[in-house]
Amino acid sequence: MPKADINKAGWEQSEFPILCETCLGNNPFIRMTKQEFGRSCGTCARPFTVFRWNPGSGARYKATVICQTCAKVKNVCQTCLLDLEYGLPTQVRDTALGRQTEAPTSDVNREYYAQNMENNMANGTKSMMQLGGETSSAGKEMLKELARTNPYYKRNRPHICSFFAKGECKRGDECPYRHEKPVENELSHQNIKDRYHGNNDPVAHTILTNYAAAQGLKPPEDESIMSLFLSSLPTSITEADIRTHVVKSLPHVQSSQLKSIVHVEKTRCAFINFKDRPSAERAAEAWANGLDIDGQRVSARWGRGKKGVTKASASLSSPTIATTTA
Repeated sequence: MPKADINKAGWEQSEFPILCETCLGNNPFIRMTKQEFGRSCGTCARPFTVFRWNPGSGARYKATVICQTCAKVKNVCQTCLLDLEYGLPTQVRDTALGRQTEAPTSDVNREYYAQNMENNMANGTKSMMQLGGETSSAGKEMLKELARTNPYYKRNRPHICSFFAKGECKRGDECPYRHEKPVENELSHQNIKDRYHGNNDPVAHTILTNYAAAQGLKPPEDESIMSLFLSSLPTSITEADIRTHVVKSLPHVQSSQLKSIVHVEKTRCAFINFKDRPSAERAAEAWANGLDIDGQRVSARWGRGKKGVTKASASLSSPTIATTTA
């Protein structure tokens, strides 16, 4: 139904929010307030219908922060911006599945993109996350291991009282905020845009780093090591094919950061060399559960230092030693 005001043609109206189980809370009787065009979307800046509610006893009031169009495009909750299927940040999901976000981040294009996606979904087109495409089995297994299946209601607790942190709160037990000392770390600096677009999300970085370390891909202390070792490659694979699969599986790493690929056909292995350490760490996080190449699971390990590389290069002619290195 077209809106009477032409200036509101791109604004969103909805009857119920898109939320995860955690944000809804454990209270079976929820009363929500609805305010049409209550605020602008945190990602596309278009006015949308804002919902506000209390998830349960002892919880803070929560509200939707992005519009439903942006939530459907990325398949996330309108409040916490976590994936609705796995309960993980979008950066973790996209890294595991090797997907690149197509939502623009500039002010000029994001509203235009949101309007086009809303029209496409209104015409029956599925969202970008529902379109599917080829996804690696290694990435799916990784997401199943990391998935948060049970709701985490502690996330709905009140914020820390800023006056208590300064030693000036006089409300005592009647204060609706938590009386705890704030902990200053990287998780203290989060914002909506980084969480939604999956760029430099500290929560996602912590999850990916811990998972990679658990899989034996903890970054070595030697900062000069910027290469990864792939073993058990398919026999018919070429260096060009390896480069294609590597670039495709690392959507958050620029292809220009890939320095070189050394393919050793005899031992069915390859060294993937990057130009900087952060790019190598992103690759290790993405390949923590292996890399699928032509339907075959390829294992990944960190390369060695300069002395170790020299010894390994000298012993590549021995199949026994190459198998041990893998």
